[in-house]
Amino acid sequence: MEEKSLSCGGCEKAPLESVIYELLRKYQCTLTTAESATGGMIASTLVNVPGISDYFQEGYVTYSDEAKVKMIHVNPETIATYGVVSAETAADMAESAARTAGTDAAVSVTGVAGPGGGTKECPVGLVFLGCSLRGRTVTARHRFDGDRMEVRRAAAAEALLLLKKCLEELG
Repeated sequence: MEEKSLSCGGCEKAPLESVIYELLRKYQCTLTTAESATGGMIASTLVNVPGISDYFQEGYVTYSDEAKVKMIHVNPETIATYGVVSAETAADMAESAARTAGTDAAVSVTGVAGPGGGTKECPVGLVFLGCSLRGRTVTARHRFDGDRMEVRRAAAAEALLLLKKCLEELG
């Protein structure tokens, strides 16, 4: 995972996960993750930061539709109606993960990393992100180019940026 350098108050060129840690600490938010296409990359990046365990409670890798329903209680009707790769499913994943973990926030990812599995309506590289924070949920749609690993890395990085943006809006 490449480091993104952003400013966080007094820290110069801090890695994105450190910026997120500072925001979680500032706003006293607990966090969980619900990952499909990224397979734990978001959680893995967050745990680079010493002390993150004060705020990052748990992470779910819900790769299959069944795991999304069983582990974080995504409504199966959401998946059946909108498809697993959709803004609606990303939102349901984030909301359900936060509720299941009992956290203030959750970030989610669902998409098609490739190289196979894509369709005309749902091409390889299509990813939906969700962020649920204290009852407010936002989603984002992205289309990434590259091989499987590049798509996964880009999705994890964008999910962290979405989380950062949501946390900043608390201020």
